[in-house]
Amino acid sequence: MKADLIAVAILTIGDEILYGQTLDTNSQWMSSELDSFGFTVVHRATVSDKEADILRGLADASSWADIVLITGGLGPTADDLTKPCLAKYFDVPLQSNPAALEELRVLFQQLDKELSESNIAQTNLPANADYISNSLGTAPGLWIEDKGKIYVSMPGVPFEMKSMISNHVIPRLQNIYDLPTVSHKIIKTIGIGESWLAEKIAPWEQNLPESIKLAYLPSLGQVKLRLTSSGKDKPALEAAINEQVKSLIPYAEKYIYGYDGDVIEQVIGDLINEKSLTLGTAESCTGGYLAHLITSIAGSSSYFKGSIIAYANEVKESALGVSSNTLEEYGAVSEETIIEMARGVQKQLGVDIGIATSGIAGPDGGTKDKPVGTIWIAIAIGDEVKTRQLKLFKDRLLNIKMTAVSSLAMLWRILSK
Repeated sequence: MKADLIAVAILTIGDEILYGQTLDTNSQWMSSELDSFGFTVVHRATVSDKEADILRGLADASSWADIVLITGGLGPTADDLTKPCLAKYFDVPLQSNPAALEELRVLFQQLDKELSESNIAQTNLPANADYISNSLGTAPGLWIEDKGKIYVSMPGVPFEMKSMISNHVIPRLQNIYDLPTVSHKIIKTIGIGESWLAEKIAPWEQNLPESIKLAYLPSLGQVKLRLTSSGKDKPALEAAINEQVKSLIPYAEKYIYGYDGDVIEQVIGDLINEKSLTLGTAESCTGGYLAHLITSIAGSSSYFKGSIIAYANEVKESALGVSSNTLEEYGAVSEETIIEMARGVQKQLGVDIGIATSGIAGPDGGTKDKPVGTIWIAIAIGDEVKTRQLKLFKDRLLNIKMTAVSSLAMLWRILSK
């Protein structure tokens, strides 16, 4: 079946998601996976475990899309209503599926467990449904084709759903649809906000060919630029996108740290290794979060030697050698103190690079001269120290994360010169 756009709707069923007790990572993963194969997700929704809401959700999803993917509500308990609702929606009975029942019997034999009536009931599927094997759990998936549309229902357990999508659903859909090739390129920037970046690259953006679409994807302290094109010739698509990336560099080279799967922590680690340097952190307001980001990279032990979390002033003095006079005259949140902290961690850990953070994360503790969100960062490399002051937010966790990301951005800029 040929089509320029294969529209997909994702319907998630579960009160726990609506209550905020469970994060719906399934929809995000499915959207990304489907996109990579040329499908277009046009609608995503979450509904409660109530029959009326599920039926309404099915009707709404089918009005949007050629394919409706459903997760959740296939378990053995009374609140798992997806199969009865599908049977009611298509006006068919539920009936035992021999293949599903046999697979469940084999699974329980392997587990040396007795098959319960509630588990057996899980193999009752709408009469118009094909059975989808679940090698990782007890709830079978199901596939229904009706009036030119496809409905696929899968368990809400992420690893069970992913297995079904990868091993059964995508291959079967590929046999039905003649899909376009979609090519993406992600350009990753740091240290510049979305609106400022847009201004800098405006001339480049205005000259993009119509076949290539640009999306801005901002996150904390970073902005990703996604270039997308679709067609039948993947090498040609990729070549066209790469040409546009090359023409972008003169406008944004100062802020581009990587592409696609690159992360700033890894890029920095590679630069430090290339230069045969070592690194340590002295953290006050970030409380170890900066060290956490750095050590999230496998192999970081080759260059990262440790962190001193000097939250209290007396620890800044005793562990980092910050002068009591400096603290008394300028305070903990000051350029003078942050310089001594960076120098102190260099000396105490014997590292080439010392990064220090100190600030008022909030929500209280601010003053007229130093309101909440006042942050200082210092980076000492060799005999040189660079500092930066940030004026951030009223939110404590946001300030901690933004300070850490800003520290990494500052270090990347120094190392990449």
